[in-house]
Amino acid sequence: MQSNTKKKFNINDYMVYIIFAIVLLVFAVWLGGTFFSVSNILNITRQTGATAVMAVAMVFVIGLGHIDLSIGAVVAESAMIIALVLRETNSIPLALLAGLSMGALVGAFNGIAVIKLKMPAFLVTMGMCSVIRGIAMWMTSTKAVPIANGTFNFWFGAGSIAGIPVLLIWMILALITGYFFLSSTTFGKRVMATGGNYTSAKYSGVKVELITLKVFIIMGVVSALAGALYAGRMQTARFSYGDGVEMDVIAAVVLGGTSMSGGNGSVVGAVVGALLINMINNGLVIGGFNTAQQTIMQGVIIILAVALGNIGTIRKGSR
Repeated sequence: MQSNTKKKFNINDYMVYIIFAIVLLVFAVWLGGTFFSVSNILNITRQTGATAVMAVAMVFVIGLGHIDLSIGAVVAESAMIIALVLRETNSIPLALLAGLSMGALVGAFNGIAVIKLKMPAFLVTMGMCSVIRGIAMWMTSTKAVPIANGTFNFWFGAGSIAGIPVLLIWMILALITGYFFLSSTTFGKRVMATGGNYTSAKYSGVKVELITLKVFIIMGVVSALAGALYAGRMQTARFSYGDGVEMDVIAAVVLGGTSMSGGNGSVVGAVVGALLINMINNGLVIGGFNTAQQTIMQGVIIILAVALGNIGTIRKGSR
């Protein structure tokens, strides 16, 4: 028998789109054509590319009920490894293999520490962030490593196809892939089931430990890919890449409708959240805000993201 139960409208599910529209309206009045020029819109997509790619993977981590603070350091380390391998071999496949393998190893370590040692993901990944960032600094004594391989630079950040930035294409590919796995595969459903109720999922036959390990490995690999996108866009590698990006990624995911307590997630919302954050940063720069003021606004965005994420949880708990 078909159920007549309809899903109730929840404004929290659409909050990121509402805020996005409001910000667009404010910038339209305040900045006008300067903000909405084609060149600036394309610039926003370039700035958002790597963040959005990581936000898609972070939906699965937060949906699982965990968090990963090591992603920014993985970005830097991956960029350094890729640049060094390219300098020595000029082989793109080998450079990518080295960079992505490092990301997978970091993700595996994080996952195993959470599963076997029962360590909070927050603490494990925060510690790994310091370790990996330190290694990235130590590898070249904090010196930048230029990338002279034009093919790599084109396909991993600096190029455009028919006027469309390659980074926008990477963002769209990540969005499609993440959406498919979250909504149309058993893996995505099991991730959210585990995040919603770990014990219930375990007794339902879900291999919760394996799911957790896979999600952390995927996050590590995707972060390493983001490092390649940073390096390709800037045509060089620096140990400072990704510094603080974990906050933007988490804010984008939570603004996009994923609950910090786990059990649900929205890939589309996360990508829109990433666009929103970079759009605000871009608008503040055009509007003449200095670095300190921009940093304050980034903090406000993060607080807003957590607050909005908690609203839905509080409402559900009060029913």
